[in-house]
Amino acid sequence: MRLVLQRVSKASVRVGSEVVGEVQRGVLVLAGVEKGDGLSQVDAAVRKLAGLRLFEDDAGRMNLDTAAVGGAFLVVSQFTLAGSPLARGRRPSFTGAAQPALAEPLVEKLVAGLRQAGFEVATGRFGAQMEVELVNDGPVTFVVDL
Repeated sequence: MRLVLQRVSKASVRVGSEVVGEVQRGVLVLAGVEKGDGLSQVDAAVRKLAGLRLFEDDAGRMNLDTAAVGGAFLVVSQFTLAGSPLARGRRPSFTGAAQPALAEPLVEKLVAGLRQAGFEVATGRFGAQMEVELVNDGPVTFVVDL
């Protein structure tokens, strides 16, 4: 599982003209499920996201986690994160991405795990053509491979 995390002051995702998910202060999580991923990767992702200190304290250090700042998560499935644009040629290969029938339940478990941990979680729509809009706060962006 590959996650791209962006600390945001606001973020939203649209499908067509409909806003299907939005958050104010928090973390945008772009989640790519790879072949071989399972519940252990989802559990590790929930633990990592719940405890990751991405927000600054009064001294300007990244010492505060999402809960400490009253933040939320916007989780958007993005199979292209499992792609390999560098293998050969000029067209990316997505052979490393999990099939949708396997990936969708894992993304849903990620969302459920964050909610169970007490977080507000908004989502995109799995498999849809989405437009993601965000204000990256910092900018702060991390890539996490689980």
